[in-house]
Amino acid sequence: MEHVHLAAEEDDLYSGYNDYNPTFDSEELDNDAGFQQAVRTSHGRRPPMTAKFPGTAIGGRALGTSFGVTARPMTAVRAAGYSSAMTRGSTFDPLGQSKGPAPPLEGKSEDTPDEKVKILEKKVNDLIEESCLAHGHGDLQLSLDRAKEAGRKERALVRQREQSGNADHINLDLTYSVLFNLATQYANNDMYAEALNTYQVIVKNKMFSNAGRLKVNMANIHFKQKNYPKAIKLYRMALDQISNSHKEMRIKIMQNIGVVFIRMGQYSDAITSFEHIMSECPNIKTGFNLILCYYAIGDRERMKKAFQKLICVPLGIDEEDKYIPPNVSTSILHPHYKALAEKFIMTSAKLIAPAIEATFAAGFDWCVDMVKSSQYVELANDLEINKAITYLRQRDFNQAVETLKTFEKKDSRVKSAAATNLSFLYFLEKDYDQADRYADLAMTADRYNPAALINKGNTVFVKKDYEKAAEFYKEALRNDSSCTEALYNLGLTYKRLGRLEESLDCFLKLHAILRNSSQVMWQLANLFEMLEDPHQAIEWLMQLITVTPTDPQVLAKLGELYDSEGDKSQAFQYYQESFRYFPSNIDVIEWLGAYYIDTQFCEKAIQYFERATLIQPTQVKWQLMVASCYRRSGNYQKALETYKDIHRKFPENVECLRFLVRLCTDMGMKEVQDYATKLKKVEKMKEIREQRVKSAREGSARGTRREGSASSDSGHSSHGTSAKGERLSAKMRALPGSNEPYEASSQRDIDASYVDPLGAPMERPKTAAKKRNEEDEFADEELGDDLLPE
Repeated sequence: MEHVHLAAEEDDLYSGYNDYNPTFDSEELDNDAGFQQAVRTSHGRRPPMTAKFPGTAIGGRALGTSFGVTARPMTAVRAAGYSSAMTRGSTFDPLGQSKGPAPPLEGKSEDTPDEKVKILEKKVNDLIEESCLAHGHGDLQLSLDRAKEAGRKERALVRQREQSGNADHINLDLTYSVLFNLATQYANNDMYAEALNTYQVIVKNKMFSNAGRLKVNMANIHFKQKNYPKAIKLYRMALDQISNSHKEMRIKIMQNIGVVFIRMGQYSDAITSFEHIMSECPNIKTGFNLILCYYAIGDRERMKKAFQKLICVPLGIDEEDKYIPPNVSTSILHPHYKALAEKFIMTSAKLIAPAIEATFAAGFDWCVDMVKSSQYVELANDLEINKAITYLRQRDFNQAVETLKTFEKKDSRVKSAAATNLSFLYFLEKDYDQADRYADLAMTADRYNPAALINKGNTVFVKKDYEKAAEFYKEALRNDSSCTEALYNLGLTYKRLGRLEESLDCFLKLHAILRNSSQVMWQLANLFEMLEDPHQAIEWLMQLITVTPTDPQVLAKLGELYDSEGDKSQAFQYYQESFRYFPSNIDVIEWLGAYYIDTQFCEKAIQYFERATLIQPTQVKWQLMVASCYRRSGNYQKALETYKDIHRKFPENVECLRFLVRLCTDMGMKEVQDYATKLKKVEKMKEIREQRVKSAREGSARGTRREGSASSDSGHSSHGTSAKGERLSAKMRALPGSNEPYEASSQRDIDASYVDPLGAPMERPKTAAKKRNEEDEFADEELGDDLLPE
């Protein structure tokens, strides 16, 4: 108890709870004089307040207060969905589902002006989209038609707004889109005047913001029309309307201005534009154009400085960005940009190398030194190889070889490229041993180099080891399936091996890659001819003349195939075309002359045989054919003059003398006796000459038999020699004498032609037998083609 402390009497635990503000004491209101005075005034006689929102629980009911007004009951607000006055038998339906489905929504009326405007706007947008899609698919006419239709719909839309009194609500963005698309499609369809008029409508409308930029498009059109002063004026106007904040756009416009100055030959003005760009925002294309301008004016020092600026242009690749996969979208440089930069640098070096120093070799060396100290160090070796190729173009073969030989001790890629070029050079020089050696060296350095394998296959091909050559070509195709040189050479190899079907398969595959290659089409036609399918051969040759319509060899081949098929009219057409493009082909000339003789137009045949006389003046047969045509056409006087001229040039020609004797006899001329005497003398000399040749051949044959035959076979050998001697004698009658400058005919041929040399149809020349083997020609020409690395 001693620890219990009692509270003091003055500490009341509940004190203060009854204290309140006397203002809220309603019991003393009757005694409050101020309150009573307020009740008796107009403030106290105001009507009771009601709720502003009808339909609530307090709607229409006076607000009760504690100042003598009826108090508001606590149950004034009901629970939602429940009513105490619900009738018996009614179901509980708080959502009102027993009333059935809701009535359908009322459709919007399309007759209202607003709805008509919205429909027209949608149609215009759809037409613009269709126009753009058609242009993307390459259908320029359809894109223009849709653009025109969009323009008509847009004008109808503007009239609709004006009629409805909504002219102030015209959609300017839609109008701009329609006009811009229409101008673009006009330009795409080369309708430049209409495009310029449409652009002018946009530019002059002050309601279109930034419309001045379209002057760039207008300048581009004037550039295409080669109206360069107008183009420059519009480019500069556009440049004035573009703020400095759009730096990239301004740089592009200045590039265009520089290019226009180059087209106009004003290199100083172009240099000014390009130098400004290189100082503000250097790029590869501008640097290359600047070098071209300096080269045009011949400024060596500034060429060097511009080249140094070109190789110092940043590529925009950070150290961290180098490890980002190329398929990840970043803001770094596109992969093709570096390849483009290397192309411009290589082209610039090849261009300025001969100009910046006394010799092109010294110029190349300077460029190589500059490139080695730049970010394009890997291009130095390519420049060295180009130096060797330049030597080759100048026909300095030794220097080219020496330059390429310097790569033998470098890394495998460069060594393989240099050895490949050396192999190719030696192959062109027909030094096949050296070509084979360097082909092996290139393969050793890089076994997966298809060019090296092709060169190796070529060296084996010329040694006629076709099976081994085919293996190298196949390996090259396994390393690079798109190597067209290997596939072409493989087809030639199969043709040499007689495997025509496999060769045909190779060339058909090659045709799928090189659709317009005339060499491939020729090989296909030749293979089908060898496979005895002339119709397919004609089909491929017809495709070939669509690519090379003026090739006389192809036209002559078509004539030959049609002739073999019996279609003389088609054969004549193609032989005539071949003669028109190349009037020196003896085979074509002979066929055309024979064709006119067959068709009884000897006068027309004369011109072809006269041309053959000009081409082969030592061949007497063409002049005899000219004289025969005159005789056959009835012009005996001209024929006689021609035979006399032939006799003066070839006095020992028997056929000419025989024709002279006959013509002089028929015409009753006195010279007949002289020509007859000469004829007998020439025939006697010819017989003596033939006897001498016969005796010499028989003596030579007897001496050979005595040395190489046994004594037991002497009788048999003698009989064989006699028969062989007779055959030789028969053949020698058709051979020319040692002093005859022309080909003489046998006695039997002379007699037959003397009776009527043009009475029977002449045998047409077998062009295929007389022409060289075309496929061999293509093989020799194409085996080493395109082996230089890119």
